[in-house]
Amino acid sequence: MMDTLWNWCCDVLSNPTWFYLLTTVLKLVLVFAVILAFVVVSVWIERRVAGWIQDRPGPNRAGLPLFLLNRFGSKEKQPLKETLHFFGCSQDGWVARLCRWLRFDREIPTFGLMQPALDGGKLFLKQEITPSYVRKFYFILAPMLVLGPPLVAAAVIPFSSSVSTAFGDISMCVANLNIGPLWVFAVSGLSVYGLTLAGWSSNSKYPFLGGMRATAQLISYEVAMGLSIIPLLMMFGTLNLQDIVQSQAADGWTLLPLWGQGLSLQRWLLFIPLFLSFIMFTTCIFAEANRTPFDMAECETDLVGGYHTEYSSMKFASFFMGEYAAMVIGSAMVVTLFLGGWSIGFGADAALASCCEWLAVLCQFIVFLLKLLAFIFFFVWVRWTLPRFRWDQVMRLCWLVFIELAVANIFLTAAILYFVK
Repeated sequence: MMDTLWNWCCDVLSNPTWFYLLTTVLKLVLVFAVILAFVVVSVWIERRVAGWIQDRPGPNRAGLPLFLLNRFGSKEKQPLKETLHFFGCSQDGWVARLCRWLRFDREIPTFGLMQPALDGGKLFLKQEITPSYVRKFYFILAPMLVLGPPLVAAAVIPFSSSVSTAFGDISMCVANLNIGPLWVFAVSGLSVYGLTLAGWSSNSKYPFLGGMRATAQLISYEVAMGLSIIPLLMMFGTLNLQDIVQSQAADGWTLLPLWGQGLSLQRWLLFIPLFLSFIMFTTCIFAEANRTPFDMAECETDLVGGYHTEYSSMKFASFFMGEYAAMVIGSAMVVTLFLGGWSIGFGADAALASCCEWLAVLCQFIVFLLKLLAFIFFFVWVRWTLPRFRWDQVMRLCWLVFIELAVANIFLTAAILYFVK
């Protein structure tokens, strides 16, 4: 009996299937945790950057008040005095002044980090109101269709280079598909069904108009977005996102060709169409995520609240989270295609991999997250800088500018690749 069990265990360990399943589950958990965490962080960044741009504090009233610690006495005097006395510090010294400046005499500051948690708790505890006149099945289904696709689209985003183990190579993305950008476009485009169903199932005029605007806008900019990255795919010759990032690590980022083959004349001439692709692709990501100045589907001056006017509590929160999840995935795509993805750059990736592959994976993962944070900051900066466009301006920019410019950009890229060697 023991011999049979031992032989079975040896057969399982020698079969790489269990290893593949285990690593896939771990990568799924990691990717979903990162995306959901970045949704919360994006809300915090939105509030802090908005306060910074508008010259106001931002979220600063969600600290831990010291009056909860009754054993220290009153919140005005005792907590700080007792603490300074315990450590032997003067009541009027620089340490005391620093603590008062940091509000340690009134609360334990959390720098607004509790604000997203309190927002989530508020939305979770709010009363759920479903109007009697809505089409209930589709009304409930719509928020799920908005939040789900961005999470599924994240499966092809590589967050570090591959690593070799005794049981086989681990590709640091959930699904290393050879159709990476097409997968992202196809899956993330499904969220338009949620917006359309939300407007239609509400049986109200303003939500219906918001759903129709969202449908027209997302379909239009999906065309321009797909055309905008064709020059990039012509240069790299692949649709595999891991291979695209690996090429950037070896020969220079798309927008930073400063090492390897990126120093060639052809590569520097390609910078012109690739930079145009970056501008168009980034603008289309703004439109796809319904972010200002392209948030016409939820324009409160025209449509009260747009497609989610009749929603409340966690159903509304699902739309809210879906918008930020789409922003995170869009930022990840821009970072992957144009800013080197997980690549540290300047040959550092190969140097770290030769030293220790797991150290390289950790450093690349951190670099990828930092790039993602920087681009999310850019998203928020644009929102609080530019005014909202009119609806006709939004559609004219796509059909009369971006699509024609994207087609011309393809011909320009082909000419450079053919004539400049």
